[in-house]
Amino acid sequence: MLQKLRQSQRSDGAQVEENTGSISSFGQDHEALTAVETGVVICDRTHWGLLELTGTDRLGFLHNQSTNDLKVLKPGQGCDTVILTSTARTIDLVSAFVTENSVLLLVSPNRREQLLQWFDRYIFFGDKVEICDRTPALTTFSLLGPQSRAMLETWGVTLPTELKQHQTVTIQDITVRIVAGSGLSVPGYTLIVQQEQAADLWQLCIKAEAVPMGTQAWEQLRIQQGRPSPDAELTEDYNPLEAGLWHTISLDKGCYIGQETIARLNTYNGVKQQLWGIKLTGPAESGTPIFVQEKKVGVLTSQAQTTDGYLGLGYIKTKAGGAGLAVQMGEVTGTVVDVPCLTRAVPTSS
Repeated sequence: MLQKLRQSQRSDGAQVEENTGSISSFGQDHEALTAVETGVVICDRTHWGLLELTGTDRLGFLHNQSTNDLKVLKPGQGCDTVILTSTARTIDLVSAFVTENSVLLLVSPNRREQLLQWFDRYIFFGDKVEICDRTPALTTFSLLGPQSRAMLETWGVTLPTELKQHQTVTIQDITVRIVAGSGLSVPGYTLIVQQEQAADLWQLCIKAEAVPMGTQAWEQLRIQQGRPSPDAELTEDYNPLEAGLWHTISLDKGCYIGQETIARLNTYNGVKQQLWGIKLTGPAESGTPIFVQEKKVGVLTSQAQTTDGYLGLGYIKTKAGGAGLAVQMGEVTGTVVDVPCLTRAVPTSS
């Protein structure tokens, strides 16, 4: 079934990576990135993982395995949450969508197998929870841009409004789960569809003038937005407070894996480094040390070339400073800047 989708996408100019099966580009990255600001983009996230938890203990199990408060969620609601090691190091940032009979987890492409094994390790005898890999059966697309809502409304569907709220709709005989939120901080929606109907949904969006986007443009956009990624910003070297993921953490939910470390860091202001955007004067390799006046204060984790120059993400010691700080990476200089996806405090309830 995926072959049908790929054939359709190749007619749109898709360049498929043989080793991963993902689409690197449609040969129009600049047009796609422009459309994110002015129109609507469709991004293929088929290579991301989709795991499903079932059984009566599913919410309690996931609640105990991650940072956010899952037990308060009702069917049709969702949230971002972080899976941690026992020492609060990050494994992955995942999106959880609660349905009537299960919880769907959208996980990073390179974390699917690890998370399957991780969850299975913590399912004990008597636990009424099962986990299965739904990636081969389901396909995920993201719509990004200010015209995403208008495009979907032309098909007469009722759209979820609150972030991560989701519902199942029918679009011209195609059954789609629509989630409010694109996966980044730009306006948009996430679409989850059975793989046998994915090619039809893709072409429907293309005919509605959605601009196709591959992983190259997504990577540039996620760096500009500041979404941390596994094997770059999310590794066992960093915890979610350092990674700017405070919005994914409940400080009141009680015990979960890694909770003691998170509570201690929060109570004693123990966050010694933080993730920031860095506006660069030129290219610099990931892993390059960051200096302030010949003193090492951090490390660059990602960088991309944009229409406005080079932009990176990097961890910088809290004591060194934040936005506006002048830094140096070899011959390249930079200025620390805020990026929209990162948070530095748990949001207060209204």
